[in-house]
Amino acid sequence: MKVVVAHNRYREAQPSGENIIVDQEIGQLAAAGVTVVPFLRSSDAIASLPVTGKALLPISPIYAPAAQRDLAELLRLEQPDVLHLHNPYPLLSPWVVRTAHRFGVPVVQTVHNYRQVCSSGLYFRDGGICQDCRGRFVGIPAVVHKCYRGSRVQSALMATTLAVHRPTWRSVDRYIALTEAIAEHLRDYGIPADRIVVKPNGIPDPGAPAALGDGFLFLGRLSPEKGVGLLLDAWQRHPDGALGPLRIAGDGELRPLVEAAAAARTDVEFLGSLDRDGVRAAMRSTAVVLATSTWHDVLPTVVLEALSSGRPVLGTALGGIPYLVGDAGWVVPAEASALAAALPAARAGAGTLAPAARSRYERIFHPDVLIRRLIDVYADMRPAQAQIR
Repeated sequence: MKVVVAHNRYREAQPSGENIIVDQEIGQLAAAGVTVVPFLRSSDAIASLPVTGKALLPISPIYAPAAQRDLAELLRLEQPDVLHLHNPYPLLSPWVVRTAHRFGVPVVQTVHNYRQVCSSGLYFRDGGICQDCRGRFVGIPAVVHKCYRGSRVQSALMATTLAVHRPTWRSVDRYIALTEAIAEHLRDYGIPADRIVVKPNGIPDPGAPAALGDGFLFLGRLSPEKGVGLLLDAWQRHPDGALGPLRIAGDGELRPLVEAAAAARTDVEFLGSLDRDGVRAAMRSTAVVLATSTWHDVLPTVVLEALSSGRPVLGTALGGIPYLVGDAGWVVPAEASALAAALPAARAGAGTLAPAARSRYERIFHPDVLIRRLIDVYADMRPAQAQIR
């Protein structure tokens, strides 16, 4: 089996779980005997584009001519069985779906966000959940609120792109929804249920879990949508030291808020940004991992990190979090009072649910399980005879 994996990499200066997942998946497919032909572009290349390339950049989300020429040549040469698309913006364009179909190659797309509808891809604006563009042919609210990169002009271009490519997205042969929440988003968009497969991402197996540590760990971007402010509000409703330690790792615009909490209380520790070894050490030290997002978070990797390490999760009932946590933790409304009430119960029940966390990872999120499911998705595609042009 031969698969073209198409992905526009996010800037390296912007930490991207999607880039990591694509890289890991390519390696896992190759290890499983699939011939993988990467078709990758990087947003880092924009700065070095020639003058003509930069002039065409504003329309590239709608139609990227260089990418279509290169992909057509690749398809003509390689004659793959499937094209697997991840992120098309801005240098590939959803037009790659049409190019693949012109050569009789079926398209699978993994949906990592809500950008079929939402210009920012997040369903989140001004500190709260926003679905103002849902059900609209053109996302005028996105333009009004400058949802894409804080620019009304760029937001207008993205809203236009989404309108133009509505037929394109509805022609994709198979969608991979990372969670049931994404599957529901796609059904709401008009994609038939029989063209959607729920298959989450996975992470490499860190090995047998260490004995439970103590307290709670928040690991993620320190930004409003990740809920660190919500967490600190809930935490401060308990006396200092009543719940054991709260360790917070990450960086972002709310770092001063976290630093102030760490200075004011003896049970809050700010760890800063962590490398892989640091993440593993933080997981070993904790009993419960927190996923307190205030937006419809698609697939927060911290939940998978927790489950693989045998740590139960306390999360908010938004996006993909309930699906990920399952029977290995607790989910509550994204409200400070609800989260505050759940913290003592989570601390008391961590030891009981720790085995369920590791078991859930092994059954559902282990890469060996997931790569077999992905290959089954590819095998289910019955490509028409390629029409080489």
